[in-house]
Amino acid sequence: MASASINSNSTAARGERALAAVILAAGRSKRMKSDLVKVLHPVCERPMVQWVVEACRAAGCDRILLVIGYQGEKVRQAFAGQDDVEFAEQREPLGTGHAVMQTEEALSGFDGDLLVLAGDGPLIRARTLRELIAAHRRTLAAATLATARIADPAGYGRIVRDAAGRFDRIVEDKDATAEQKRINEINPSYYCFDARQLFASLRRLTNVNASGEYYLTDVCGILRGDGKRVEVIDAVSPDEVHSINTAEQLEHVSSILAKRLAEGVAP
Repeated sequence: MASASINSNSTAARGERALAAVILAAGRSKRMKSDLVKVLHPVCERPMVQWVVEACRAAGCDRILLVIGYQGEKVRQAFAGQDDVEFAEQREPLGTGHAVMQTEEALSGFDGDLLVLAGDGPLIRARTLRELIAAHRRTLAAATLATARIADPAGYGRIVRDAAGRFDRIVEDKDATAEQKRINEINPSYYCFDARQLFASLRRLTNVNASGEYYLTDVCGILRGDGKRVEVIDAVSPDEVHSINTAEQLEHVSSILAKRLAEGVAP
């Protein structure tokens, strides 16, 4: 794997705590009705995952790791010549937590903060990531989540808060009760973790849930159960939430991003 040179935007160049990103890019998504791996579908003439990579660069990441699986070689080819992008392979689709586990070897010895993001969310903004990172560092948290409040939360993991308004847990839509499904604060998969604490917690995941998968979201509950600080900031605007699972959603997200670009608004 190529090592990235330090650019002027990187945290190392600014003398800050190291910052890396893991982007989950292994999903096939049969609902796209296409043989092409989902993250390579074009949004405004770029693979959708490229927009996520660009946001991570602008937020100051020193390293960017893509977790690849289906058509992994095509994803590698799409990033040929981008020396700050590295790859880890998820050979079986066993969940988001399992996907992040595949980066542990590549990040061996890394002692810093780690963004974990979805590769199918090209509307992500660097300024939101910077706000997430700043809150994570300001509070010395083990994990920080940037959440959103949307009118129709169906399909998203819900943020459950305690009586004091602090983070309690994330409940996936498939596992949510009728009452929890009415919560409109959702998890759009914008995470910042202390890397060492993240990987220690990943080793303790189980797949006892409706999907039989290892959920990354369960890490937050593990950390909280250990008395570690888990912070939540309501920082993601509804127009950044849209992920892509169907051709119709691809068209909708493309139109939003095209409008931003036409107006000269930073993606």
